[in-house]
Amino acid sequence: MVFKIAFRSIFRQKRRTLLTTLTMFGGFTLCSFSIAWMDGSYNNVIDLFTRNQLGHIQIHQHEYLDRPSLYRTIDDYETVGRTVANTERVTSWAPRVYSAGLASVGSKTAGVRIIGVDPVLETSTTRLDKKVAKGPGLSSEPAYEALLGKGLAKRLKADIGDEVVIVSQGADGSIANDLYIVKGIVDSSDDMSDQMALYLHLRDAQELLVLEGRVHEIAIVSNSIRALYPLSERIAAAVDRSELVVEPWQVFAKSFYDAMRADQKGNWVSLFIITMLVAIGVLNTVLMTVLERTREYGLMRAIGTSPWLVFRMVIVEVTVMAVLSVVIGTVVSLLLNYWLSIDGVPMPVSLEYGGVTFDEMYTEINLRSYLIPTLCVVLSAVLVSVIPAIKAARTHPAAAMRSH
Repeated sequence: MVFKIAFRSIFRQKRRTLLTTLTMFGGFTLCSFSIAWMDGSYNNVIDLFTRNQLGHIQIHQHEYLDRPSLYRTIDDYETVGRTVANTERVTSWAPRVYSAGLASVGSKTAGVRIIGVDPVLETSTTRLDKKVAKGPGLSSEPAYEALLGKGLAKRLKADIGDEVVIVSQGADGSIANDLYIVKGIVDSSDDMSDQMALYLHLRDAQELLVLEGRVHEIAIVSNSIRALYPLSERIAAAVDRSELVVEPWQVFAKSFYDAMRADQKGNWVSLFIITMLVAIGVLNTVLMTVLERTREYGLMRAIGTSPWLVFRMVIVEVTVMAVLSVVIGTVVSLLLNYWLSIDGVPMPVSLEYGGVTFDEMYTEINLRSYLIPTLCVVLSAVLVSVIPAIKAARTHPAAAMRSH
């Protein structure tokens, strides 16, 4: 009987019902879009940042990240790489060698960060080929070739085909030096990195630095950025070498991770404000509804309706409208979020985050972008309707019948 009366009351006052439902529908849709936008944007930023530079997971010798050293290397890295490649959810891996040195082109000299990479593995892991803005890039086999960051190329006044002399220190204590041909200019969207970066083929770099069969880092990319901690543990167990540490990007890029988490907390404040606006709108509408129907509630009380039944009737009315708005909002939000997850939203001004430039942001369709708005709308609507429901249940029949 309570549901029957509630449904009749809802559809008897169509304008009032429409106003209340639209308030909750708008709150649901806005909340769903905000969460989908937030998750899509952050996951897009994280994926591009890690795939563009670092990888999702990295392997180093103990203390290498705290105190980088030419001598803290991963021995027999190819065996480690094969083990990593055979681990479930790993899509690619790339070995790297790092060192500092001096580079000279003609009369120009600059300090550089030497980065030894395998062109094939690095391309599949961090899309190195997409960063080469000019020139053919490194050959798949060692050929004494080099890539210069665009900032470094500008400082050295270097161009494709120029000879660059590199001087560094070998792992055996010798002076490392050799001559290379510039085969490309790299634009990684990280201006600071491009001021120093000089890429060599991995075997060329190992020969220069006397690091045959050794590397400093193995970068790993997974097919999902979720659950990277368990994946890191599985890789560590598979590699089973106590001198090595396997860490996800949240550890080796902690400053970036902390900045992302701080930004996410700010967005939750916005979602709380949206929920409060929905709750206030529902409270205002339901309270006005109770005041308008004072005579109706008074009549119900006069014919013997219990206060508890009146209370439940008001709660049920609001709950039905909340569920109706959630159903409609889910359909609309699903279409909106799906569209924006494919086409994206063009940024009015390009955004640079972590050295990566973003021109578009995308939403992400996931369960929580609908579950959280549903809980927020339904719970807030039910909670704020308690006060008007209590007021309706306490209606005095005689006084209500005399009201206009």
